[in-house]
Formats: sequence, structure tokens, C-alpha cells
Amino acid sequence: MTQVDILADCPTSVGAMLRWRTNLAPNQAAYSYPDPDEHWLTLTWQQTQDRVHRLAAGLLALGLQAEQRVAIVSGTRMEWILADLAINCAGGATTTIYPNTVSSDFAHIVTHSDSTFVIAENSTQVAKIHYAEGLIDRVNHIIIIDGDAEGPKMTGWQQLLDLGAAKLAEDPECVQRTIAATGFDTLATLIYTSGTTGLPKGVELTHRNWVYEGEALRRMEIIDTTDVQYLWLPMSHVFGKALTAIQLAIGFSSAVDGRLDKIMAGLAATKPTFMAGAPRIFEKVRNAVLAGQPRDGFRGRMIRGAFNVGKQAQPYRLAGEKMPFLIGAQYAAADKLVFSKIKDKLGGNMKFMVSGSAKLSSQVQEWFYSAGLLVIEGYGLTETSAVSAFNHPRTPRFGTVGPALPGTEIRIADDGEVLLKGPGIMRGYHHDPELTAEVFTDGWFGTGDIGRLDEDGYLRITDRKKDLMKTSGGKYVAPQKVESVVAANCPYVGQVVAVGDGRKFVSALLVLDKDNLAKWAGRHGKSDVPYAQLTQDPELRTLIERFIARANSHLERWETVKRFTILDHEFTVDDGGVTPNQKLRRSIIVAQHQAEVEAMYADENEATA
Repeated sequence: MTQVDILADCPTSVGAMLRWRTNLAPNQAAYSYPDPDEHWLTLTWQQTQDRVHRLAAGLLALGLQAEQRVAIVSGTRMEWILADLAINCAGGATTTIYPNTVSSDFAHIVTHSDSTFVIAENSTQVAKIHYAEGLIDRVNHIIIIDGDAEGPKMTGWQQLLDLGAAKLAEDPECVQRTIAATGFDTLATLIYTSGTTGLPKGVELTHRNWVYEGEALRRMEIIDTTDVQYLWLPMSHVFGKALTAIQLAIGFSSAVDGRLDKIMAGLAATKPTFMAGAPRIFEKVRNAVLAGQPRDGFRGRMIRGAFNVGKQAQPYRLAGEKMPFLIGAQYAAADKLVFSKIKDKLGGNMKFMVSGSAKLSSQVQEWFYSAGLLVIEGYGLTETSAVSAFNHPRTPRFGTVGPALPGTEIRIADDGEVLLKGPGIMRGYHHDPELTAEVFTDGWFGTGDIGRLDEDGYLRITDRKKDLMKTSGGKYVAPQKVESVVAANCPYVGQVVAVGDGRKFVSALLVLDKDNLAKWAGRHGKSDVPYAQLTQDPELRTLIERFIARANSHLERWETVKRFTILDHEFTVDDGGVTPNQKLRRSIIVAQHQAEVEAMYADENEATA
């Protein structure tokens, strides 16, 4: 299917998509969100559009020009989505900034993007503008969502709505004109990839990219207008924005709340049918269940038996075949006694969940599927508008990220690199034509990922081209694989960094999950022991050794972790070890913990490879 075919009859901008959806179903629920008292409020499509157009008119009243950048620095919340849609309806482009972005990167993004408007969640984010030398002089308007709009250049959220209402009263067609003047090739979004090294680079995504993402997923007929999404993903991430575009094209509703500590309560309250997340969220759910369940006694045996039956049932369920009578009866019992309890914690209506942004461990995926919960993988990058390949829930193929979206082409280069072509590919890197030219060859975008296609066109990502480690024995090791296997097999591990480039064997730096470690401490009479001290407990290390041995059984001989060091602190954004979207910066972490790494290789020549 060609680009012309798939976009022929589509709206030509995000604002036009919103208008089309509103005209189609004005009174249908579009969004729900919690108020300060934790009561969930609902917006219909008509109410959403009305509010968005008032905000858009407010931005126009403040002087927003075509393709002018408006930076949003906020956690995921209803105002983020409304602001983003308003910026696009007003003809501007959104620069996304994670709220946990450190001041230096914040200043770089605002400056490099030429953002002259900033929509800040609160005074903490506003302070970053004043902290960076000269940054306040580059910004014309600061709009604060929560807090008082005190000081020059400041506008409150309600003030922006009021400005918009006055602008619409004076010029009712002002927003419609900017929507009409916005087309496929207009810049819609500028997303700075956090990167694992160096300064973030700006990815220019157009209205064509977002219209395509929505239309491609609509044509796959995975979800419909009756579905409910639980949206907690960072809207600063490309995946969050893609989900907004997909919602406009399909018309399902979204429950919006980005607070991680409120996810379980939100799921119970909203009872969604699908949810997207990064692999770590699914690992944390699984590890929390594993760490909290009894290991002995009747309940422990029942849970282990249920998952054993679930594993036996997998081939039949994946193939859509009827289970043998005994397995079917056992699976029904396991579902009633064990799996239903896990499903209820996710709201009770979950049809499937989507894992993206990094590779999902096959063990985690199979564990959820054993419990009757489907987690499917898709694939894409910031540069490809988030989704380029996707597993259909009706025909999932575990271990793959699915076939290409309608309208996207996938090719494997001679060196194994995954190449992509289609209407989801970025316009280029902002202010960097040389870097843009480097990643395109004859119209194909080089992803930097190594993969292969099976006979049915399903893509399997195997490695990251630049991240492969090579041991001194000449064996290539993908650190992401080692890290995901360790995380999947050790419920107490929160962060893993594999090392071993140029070394005789692979080792790992481990950070333990505070919540699960607290559960262990409670069971062993050590609740009063501080986290840092607890991580060095000899009894705990013995336990971790057993889990590492289990993980090694799932790895090739040359990939196995021979040594590990448990650190007494987490990797954070502030210390540079983690990007704002929680990806580990391996090279920085290894450099910061060089002493610990060297200690693991002190007697390297005596160790067995």
C-alpha cells in the first residue's frame, strides 16, 4: 500500500483530525481524568475541541506564529494533551521536555529548538527558565498550569483560556483559519531524543507523520470506539504523542493520569481495555507479584501449579486451537483461583497491553500470557513517529515486533541493520542537515538496530548496532539481552548494566528495587535496616546469586554473568546515569563505577570464560 493510498482521504493535520472526530461523535466520551479529590471527570469530543480551540485562540492572542515552537515541560496530565492539541490547532509546533530533565539539558532544548513559548507544569519548572543564564531573554511567554502567574512574561492556565474566549468572540474563525493553513508538511512536533551519550538532538515530526500513525493503526482494526485506554506514558515521549494521534483516528476514549504511584488505583477506577508501557513497567508488575507471593505452603504450590498449567496451555491458545480436556479444565481452575486475581488488579477488562521503547523479555511476555494477559510488542523510534511495526493481538508472534504497518516498508541491509521507508519517517534533525544526511540512504532511514524478517514479514530485533560488546574471546554479546534476562529472572533487581567489552567474560552492576527489597526485609526481620546497608547483606547476596544462576540458564555460555556487584544506590537522571525517559546510559555508568568494574576483573585471567 503506497503513501498516497493510505493518506488519500485523510484529514491533513492534527487539528483537522480533531475536527473530523468531533463532527463524527460530538457527545462520545473522549477523555477522563482525576480531579484534586481523585474523582474522575469526563470530557466529550465536543467539550475537548471547545477547550482546545479556546487555548489555541489564547496562544494566537499572545502572538504565536506558524511553526513557532511552544515547549511543554510537564508530567502526563489532561492539560498536556489539551495544550499539545491547541498548539497544533494554532499552527505552532510542540517541543516536548521531560519534567525531570536536568537544567543544562532543559536550557539546551529550549535554546536549540528556538522555543519562544513555554508551558510549565508548576513553579519548579518555571525556575529552570530563570536558572539558566540568558534563557529568560529568549522566552516571550511562560504559561503555568499549576500556580500563580506572578512576574513578567507569565500567564496562568485560566488566563490563557480567558484570552482565547475573548479572541474567539472578536474573531470566531481565527482557529479554523490556522487549521486550514496547516498541511501535511507543517512541523507539528519537535522531540529531543534523550540519547545515551552527548546532547539530545531534535527530531522534526510533521502533521503527515501523526495523521499516518493514526490512519495506519485504524486500518489494522485492533481497537474501536468502545475501547478505553489507560494513558500514563510520558507525553514527552514519542509513543505518548502517537497514542494521541491514534485516538483521534479511531475514536476510543482515554483515562489520563501520569502519576506512577496511582496506576493501580486508576486501573481499578477506569477499567481500561488496553494500556501501553515500557518493558520496565511489565517487569515491575511481574516482579511485585513474584516477590509478594508465598514460596512455600499450599498457596505457593497452587500459584506455581497454575503458571505451569498456563505454560502448557500457551501453544494451543496462540494457535487458536482447542485445549485437550485435562489441560482445559486445569486452566479454567487456574484462571478462577489465581489468574483472575492478577487481572482484577489491572481493572478486570484488559484485552491486551502494548510494550514499546525497548525490547521486552520473552520470559516476562510468556508469564503474562500464562495468566491470560496478552502483552504485545511493536517497534519504532522517535525518528519514525513511534510505531513502524506492530503485532496484531489476534495473531501475535512472541519474540517479534510484528510486521510493518500498512504503508511502511522494512528492508534488512547487508550488515543486518533494519532500514525503514514510509510516511512515518521524520523530516530530519533540527538544525543538523549533516546528521540527517548520515541516517538516510536512497530514501531509506537507518535505524541502528540489527534484525531479521521471517517468511511472513514479522520483524525480530536482535541487537543494537552500536551497543554490541565483544569479549576478548571474540564473541559478540548484546548487553540489552543480558540485562533483560537478569531483570526477568530476579524480582529484586531494579536496574542492570552488563559490562564485558574487551574482557574475558560478562559481569553486571545491579541496583535493587526498593519496594521489593523492603518486602524481603520485612520477612527477614530487617525492616529497620537502611536501604544502602541492606543491599550489602550477605544473606541477600546469596539469594541474588541463585537468581543470577537461573538467569544464566537462559543465556548462551559466552553471555552468562560470571561476576556481579550490588550497588548501594540507584542510577538517576541527576547523576547522568539515566536519561529522562529512564534509559540507562551504559557508558556513563561504567565510567562512574570504574572501580567496581575493575574489581570484578581483578583476577580475570584466572576466571573461566
